[in-house]
Amino acid sequence: RVFGLWNSETFVATSMVEAKAKKAAKALAQGTNSTKSTRIHYKTKFHRPKTLRLLRNPKYSRRSVPKENKLDQYQILKYPLTTESAMKKIEDNNTLVFIVDTRANKRQITEAVRRMYEIKTAKVNTLIRPDGLKKAYVRLTTDYDALDVANKIGII
Repeated sequence: RVFGLWNSETFVATSMVEAKAKKAAKALAQGTNSTKSTRIHYKTKFHRPKTLRLLRNPKYSRRSVPKENKLDQYQILKYPLTTESAMKKIEDNNTLVFIVDTRANKRQITEAVRRMYEIKTAKVNTLIRPDGLKKAYVRLTTDYDALDVANKIGII
């Protein structure tokens, strides 16, 4: 028992504390409904649940310098061919013949020709020669004349 002044506020506070203590004592004696039921597995296999997989979010780039494209137009087109058969193609078929990088595909060859000489191509045929070099037959559209372009390049 506490000696001193009793007012209504302290009486209410002590009665709340007593009620809480009685509730705790009852729970301790009786026990809470904490019997955990075991889950029944109906299948013989267990699949691990698929949890959240976040994408990588690096703090800094692991590469100091960004990767540059090794196949630019100067690397793709090595040199134009000036053989007799190539000259015949220029005159008769409106086609220029180039030796190109073996890693370049037809779309890259078309883009390289467009950038280097400002001409549009109708189609590109490629083959790999027995010596291992790739040859590209670049057929020009009807807007351009292969003879004029060959003169501009300096083949003829």
